[in-house]
Amino acid sequence: MTTTHPRDILLGAQAAAGVLPVCDHYSGAPARMRKSLQLQAEMAQEFGACVFDVTLDCEDGAPVGAEAEHAALVAQLACEAAPGTRVAARVHPVDHPAFAGDMATIAGQAGHRLCHIMVPKVESVDDVLLAERALERAGAAHLPLHVLIESPGAVHRAFDIAAHPRVQSLSFGLMDFVSAHGGAIPASAMSSAGQFAHPLVLRAKLEIASACHAHGKVPSHCVVTEFSDPAALQAAAGRAARELGYTRMWSIHPAQIRPILEALSPAQDEVLNASKIIAAAVVADWAPINFEGVLHDRASYRYFWQVLERAHQTGRPLPAVVQHWFVPSRS
Repeated sequence: MTTTHPRDILLGAQAAAGVLPVCDHYSGAPARMRKSLQLQAEMAQEFGACVFDVTLDCEDGAPVGAEAEHAALVAQLACEAAPGTRVAARVHPVDHPAFAGDMATIAGQAGHRLCHIMVPKVESVDDVLLAERALERAGAAHLPLHVLIESPGAVHRAFDIAAHPRVQSLSFGLMDFVSAHGGAIPASAMSSAGQFAHPLVLRAKLEIASACHAHGKVPSHCVVTEFSDPAALQAAAGRAARELGYTRMWSIHPAQIRPILEALSPAQDEVLNASKIIAAAVVADWAPINFEGVLHDRASYRYFWQVLERAHQTGRPLPAVVQHWFVPSRS
């Protein structure tokens, strides 16, 4: 019987991208960044895993004229974050005067502690290359890039952007995308429900998700601005996951984190079923099996393993028969 990890057997080159937490929480004001990191550490203790990323924000968080000071604070907070937690930073766009300083300071001082860098307003692969060179100059060539797709042109080039090996995830920037149409898309398309109804917005979401899945990257769904309405958030997250193929979502308020985890978590009966199938597959050394009258082979094993990955990422309890695959060194 094989001892190779199921993630490596079943996911191969997609394994690295496939283990991202399902929630990416953004904060930019100093007090909120500190509170976000504290909450992340508390919930990691509660769930036994780091169930969401904290992205410290320079683009919307840095006061005009104090970009350098804010970047230094982001680097400091990242270095001070609790061990085992995942901290990222969103820098300014590549054509912004503060971009080079952001990358030099944050990646240069905290690159060893960051899980990735988010680059907003990416329009083409050329922008990815600029960010990649900035990481190399900062001595952080190991860091993955997450990119934010926010315009019709960027959506058109989403497959090329997702194909770049440094890119780990693509996110959809709803509000900038709507604004980029010069009033042709109504403001209602920025709401939690309206964003699933307008054809141009829906098309953009599908293009981004499809580009990610074509290249083994993670599609990350946009924000829901009605942060005081958890039902609206959970409904949007559920639709993004079930209908559009998104496996990750942004949070902009602490109250949004748990609804996102719940919406993107597999049901407990699905986790139990997946555990039984994977355990039987291991015994069969990944050969085809007859499980309760249904044929399963590596194609379906891959799906059920991803159910277990998602369960772990969202803090779902895992049966003992598969729990040993999710020790901290593998998460």
